[in-house]
Amino acid sequence: MAEQAGLSDDALAVFAFAAYHELSSGQPVRSVVRRDGVGHKASDAAVSELTERGLVVADDGEIRFTDGGERLLRAFVSDLRKGHTT
Repeated sequence: MAEQAGLSDDALAVFAFAAYHELSSGQPVRSVVRRDGVGHKASDAAVSELTERGLVVADDGEIRFTDGGERLLRAFVSDLRKGHTT
């Protein structure tokens, strides 16, 4: 998907985190926590990158996927289910 092209590994990690939660819960994910309080957090650079590309809107506590971000997440999860990530 063109929106995924050129994303840094840190930015892709935000989608991987969301995909994990979607796959493990069976429920669509529309947002993820930015910091979990036990040491895990999304990279500030990744959040900036995704915000600049219009894929997320974020505050100090939450990263919310935009419509474009949700489409990319759906494609990411679909590709995982198919056994590839291209």
